[in-house]
Amino acid sequence: MEKKKVNIKDIVKEKYGEIARQSKEQNETSCCGSGGCCGDVDYTIFSDDYSKLQGYNPEADLGLGCGIPTQFANIKKGDSVLDLGSGAGNDCFVARSIVGEKGKVTGLDFTDEMIRKANTNLKKVGFSNVRFVKGDIEEMPFGDNQFDVIVSNCVINLVPDKNKAFTEMFRVLRPGGHFCISDVVITGDLPESIKQQAEMYAGCVSGAIQKEEYLKIIEKIHFTNISIKKEKQILIPNEILQNYLSVEELKLFNNSEVGIFSITVFANK
Repeated sequence: MEKKKVNIKDIVKEKYGEIARQSKEQNETSCCGSGGCCGDVDYTIFSDDYSKLQGYNPEADLGLGCGIPTQFANIKKGDSVLDLGSGAGNDCFVARSIVGEKGKVTGLDFTDEMIRKANTNLKKVGFSNVRFVKGDIEEMPFGDNQFDVIVSNCVINLVPDKNKAFTEMFRVLRPGGHFCISDVVITGDLPESIKQQAEMYAGCVSGAIQKEEYLKIIEKIHFTNISIKKEKQILIPNEILQNYLSVEELKLFNNSEVGIFSITVFANK
């Protein structure tokens, strides 16, 4: 199991490192460019449009999200906000526009290339109360009770041990704090040929778990007031699925009750 976890993390680091070296436009047309690091998985089929949000920074938007968690996060001026899997800084800059000069925003990412890209974007805007920290969501490099709000966008599904991730979130949140995260979950059973594909894992599909199980993990860790603020079904084009499924498997999948959903979940500590 541990070996599998390490392999998954290496896969995610490699693929998101490649993505960090591309623009959003390149990611939309070829995921990771001509190198083909992501095969045929198009990450942008999950993403929402940020362009009209205050604080939006186009250079920080790589089209990798599956929702807009800040939309429902009840962030207030002066809050200390943590963004898990902060990438190039997209949600951090949106959060900074809400917390203002007296708040603090921290982005956590374990990919060197993403940290570099985020810091490059930060230098251009010159905020002194935004920082990007390298670290693992399963073992966050922060003390207890540090943050008022945690946001995350299409990242927890990439974490092998989701129990650890939510336990760490509980630890670093201040009493009375809360999280709002967008993530991918499934209903029904994905075909084994998709579950076993590293490409689809890094594409947020095979790493997703059952919606009911996801919510039970949050409840088990003693978060309260758990609610789904937004839910939308994600339809993966047959052109992508046929790279992982036979003609017969694809037909069965399309006629099955398997659903892939983006959900935005809110909960209090």
